[in-house]
Amino acid sequence: MHDGLRERLIRQIDALPDEQVYQVLDYLEFLGSKYNRAPLREPNSVQRFTERLEDRMRMQGLAYGTIKGALGIMGTAGKVVSGLSEASRTVIREVEQVVLGPEDTGAQRPPAPRGNGGTPPSLPPRAGRDGDGTQSG
Repeated sequence: MHDGLRERLIRQIDALPDEQVYQVLDYLEFLGSKYNRAPLREPNSVQRFTERLEDRMRMQGLAYGTIKGALGIMGTAGKVVSGLSEASRTVIREVEQVVLGPEDTGAQRPPAPRGNGGTPPSLPPRAGRDGDGTQSG
């Protein structure tokens, strides 16, 4: 479907009262079951749950405002779940880099520190002590 047709459909749907929007949805699902050439894109688990909840609420004859409020909460929950899954993917990538090393994950290793031949710098002696840690005289 081209963008112009998609926008035209959305404009028409936006202008309808809420109850008629559900009639449009029902009709689209009917046409899809009859004429779809390719399978629909599968919704994620939160979307699937939300759609089932919405269908059950409609079958029970609940008011559109009630359905809209419940679906608003579900939409927020879906965004939270999506954010958590993205955050967990980021954490896994970072742990992978630490555990496997940059060579295995495709990341670049930071340059080695310069000076002292690569040995870590030593701490300065504390006041009142010699460089070997003994008490000075």
